This record gives sequence, structure tokens and C-alpha cells, in this order.
Amino acid sequence: MPIQEGFRNQRLTVVPRRVVAEAHSRPVTRRLMVTDTGYYPAAADHLMRRPSGIDEAILILCTTGMGWANIEGVQYRVGSNAALVIPRGTPHAYGASADNPWTIWWCHLRGTDLPELIKEIGAGASRPVVSIRRLDRAVALLDEIVTTLERDHSPASLMGAAGAAWKLLTQIVVDRAMPTPGDPLQRAMAYLTERLDTTVRVADLASLVGVSPSHLSALFRRATGGGVLAHHTALRMAHARNLLDTTDTTIADIAREVGYSDPFYFSRHFRRMHEASPTEYRNRAKG
Repeated sequence: MPIQEGFRNQRLTVVPRRVVAEAHSRPVTRRLMVTDTGYYPAAADHLMRRPSGIDEAILILCTTGMGWANIEGVQYRVGSNAALVIPRGTPHAYGASADNPWTIWWCHLRGTDLPELIKEIGAGASRPVVSIRRLDRAVALLDEIVTTLERDHSPASLMGAAGAAWKLLTQIVVDRAMPTPGDPLQRAMAYLTERLDTTVRVADLASLVGVSPSHLSALFRRATGGGVLAHHTALRMAHARNLLDTTDTTIADIAREVGYSDPFYFSRHFRRMHEASPTEYRNRAKG
């Protein structure tokens, strides 16, 4: 018989709607707030139907087993290492697989910043299932949310849960932007990291990792916000800053170590990026 909750060893907490309304008027929790959260292990016969949606967005993290979701009439499969993200007001139904019921961590979210966070994840009513790269990290954050709100629903606990939820959502964004081990972007980034003392041609790097130069450039723009050479320059400058901060190495030697044969050109380039010469940067008070 289908059930909504009541699973062995489950955890569940629902913030009273009066408390939710009060928190919605406060500076931090009006931007992001967890209103309901829980953990359902091996949730056999789990089924939830909401033909009109609800006022909160829903995030369900499947750790093992299988589930399904019907979002606006379209059926989706939800497996382990995946998150189901349902925007507020979206008609939906979801449940556990009959043969291999899912284990899930879940939370309901509201707040003025939530639509932008969901958009950054790449989720929406037409794409509700997203892969999770670091399941352990996502589970730890959801466990923190559940544990915090199990304790009480004080303003401090609501803010603590909101902070963990913000970290969870932004971590999903970051993990999805970063390359997986062995893919062309990861291999290209590793190659650039190992060659800070030389220049690299985009065409040569693309050939090395087996993609076209335009495709490689697109991968870098999506992951870093800039092109291949801009990323390489950022790595070289980061190494230069580290040497300036932690060693007495001369500017000329630092320039050579990060691939500039002319220390004056390095200094001009450094100044353009940092609004200070290498010497000024080294002498600047930090920390």
C-alpha cells in the first residue's frame, strides 16, 4: 500500500508555518529557508502526489536504490547519485521503485534567492533530475540540515539550516561545472597546471585531449568563465603571487618560473591584472 512517510529509522521535521512566516520576514532566512526536511531509508511503497504543486521547491537526493518522478505529465527515472529538483508550484508525483526502493534525503526550500540557485544548478520543470558528483558531501550537508532542525526551530537553527542549504546548492553548481576525472577538460586543466613555465597553444592542447579547439574553448568558458589561455594565465599569476608571498625569490626568477623570459613584460602584465607591480604586491600588508 503506498505511503507518504512512516519508514523504519526515518528522520523527519516540519517547521510550523507560523514559524516559517516569521522567518520569511527576517533578513537572512527570507532569502533562503528550509521548511521541511527528512531522511527515508529503503522507502518501500513511498508515494507522493501533488497535482497543484506546493509553495516550496523540493530537493530529493537519492543515495541508493531507484525512484521515479512525474513532473507536469512527463515521467523521469531517479537513480542513485542523482537529485530531483522540483520548482515551487509545479504539479508533480514521485515515489520509490517497487523492485529497488530508494533511500533519500530531502528538503523543502523557499526564499527570494532560490529561483536563481535552481537556475544555476541547471534544473527546472523540464529538467528536474541532475547528477551529483560528490554524494558524500551532499549527504553530509543534508544530514546537517536535518540534525539542526531536529534540535529546534529557533531563528538561529533556521539560519544554520539555511547556511547548509546554501552550501549544498552552490556545491552542486560548482561540482557540475568542474570536470570529471579523465574527461578532456580535466586532462587539459592538469596539463596547464603542470606547464606554468611555458606558453601553450590552444590547437595543440585540443589535439592532445582529443577535441576541437572551439569545443575545448567552450568547455573552459563554461567551467571557468574565460578561455583556455586566460585560465593558463590565471594559474601562472597565482603561482607568481604565491612565490611573492612566501619566498625572497627575485622578480626576474619568478618571471622565468611562470614562463616570462622578460621580467619587465612580466611586471607590466602583473600590474595590469593586480593594479600593483610585483614589488608593490610583495610589500603590501596582507591578512
